[in-house]
Amino acid sequence: MTNFEKAATSFLLVIAVGVIGGVIWLYQMKWQQPLGPALQLATVTPFAVSRTWTLTPKAAQLSTPWPTPVTSTLSAAAASTGIVGRCGTPPVITILAIGSDTRSEKYLYGLADAIRLVRIDTVTPKVTVLEFPRDLWVEIPDISDNLNGQDHEKLNQAYLYGNPGFGYTDDPAQGPGLLARTLALNFGTQIDHYAAVNMHTFVKIVDAVGGIDVNLPETVDGRTATDTNKRLLFSKGANHLDGTRALTLARIRIKGTFARADNQNTVLCALRKKLANPSVIKSLPDLIKSFQGAVQTDLSPAQLSQLACIGTQLSPSNITLASFPETLFTQDRMYDPVFGKSIFVWNADYEVLREYIEQFNEGSWPPAAVVTQAGDKKGDAQICQ
Repeated sequence: MTNFEKAATSFLLVIAVGVIGGVIWLYQMKWQQPLGPALQLATVTPFAVSRTWTLTPKAAQLSTPWPTPVTSTLSAAAASTGIVGRCGTPPVITILAIGSDTRSEKYLYGLADAIRLVRIDTVTPKVTVLEFPRDLWVEIPDISDNLNGQDHEKLNQAYLYGNPGFGYTDDPAQGPGLLARTLALNFGTQIDHYAAVNMHTFVKIVDAVGGIDVNLPETVDGRTATDTNKRLLFSKGANHLDGTRALTLARIRIKGTFARADNQNTVLCALRKKLANPSVIKSLPDLIKSFQGAVQTDLSPAQLSQLACIGTQLSPSNITLASFPETLFTQDRMYDPVFGKSIFVWNADYEVLREYIEQFNEGSWPPAAVVTQAGDKKGDAQICQ
């Protein structure tokens, strides 16, 4: 080989290495890039969140797969001791999970049909999921200028008003961001990340894994005088549900809000069980495809992979589905100027709810002694078996 050929070969090798390195760098950047804007929550103070915030140029970017969550005092304290959770995560992660009732593939509109706080103790590991009633009358930041000074609405409206269809907020995280700030303002929640799924995507996810199997302790009959279709009837015992049927069961509330929360928990537990089945591995390409561009979240692919890693090490007995005690709530009606009529709301002592939230943030509520299998509710918490 001549000197010229050697020089040319070396030059091409340098170029090739540079190109390959650039591709790897771009892949890693995309892998660690959040799929949506970060939450704009100040460090949590007792029962309040700052009404003013500024989006920094790097707010929507992550320099590491999991930054230390500043909104969780427990996470910060644990991190200061050098404790690291499994799969390289911080010891505690709290995610706001939202089920939107929009039927389209986009997130322009839609109420928060299901609102859950998911606290993940990644050291044990353990997951606690707390359900928030959507009909609580709350103060919502940013909306008063658009509603003639009205700053209160139902909790599920915060998500609707924050999304682009209404756009009543400048929060870059849109609906999930406004809902997260509303929860922090009214209840002192500590939230690190968010994920919202609409009905269309939920159906695709369930279908992608071949449906789910639920075992109902009693018949669930959602038929009404105006809709007697058998699609609303779910028999006691074993039921195999496709995506549409699973969504229908999760949305039935003929026996009230808390009964619907139980139905949702049953569906979520069945989906978790199906995802843990080795036979689902062959369905992963379809499952990943169902998520692409169809979920609102500030999690990155790297973080999602870490959560999946934790999921493989999570015992079903360490998944707790919690609700506030039903005795804390009373039915009431409130005149809503937006609708120009009286609407249903839940009344509750918010100071008491904040006390529960404080214990939830610390990981001390609900206690392990009051859980039963999902579907056999005897208290305010269930184990997802």
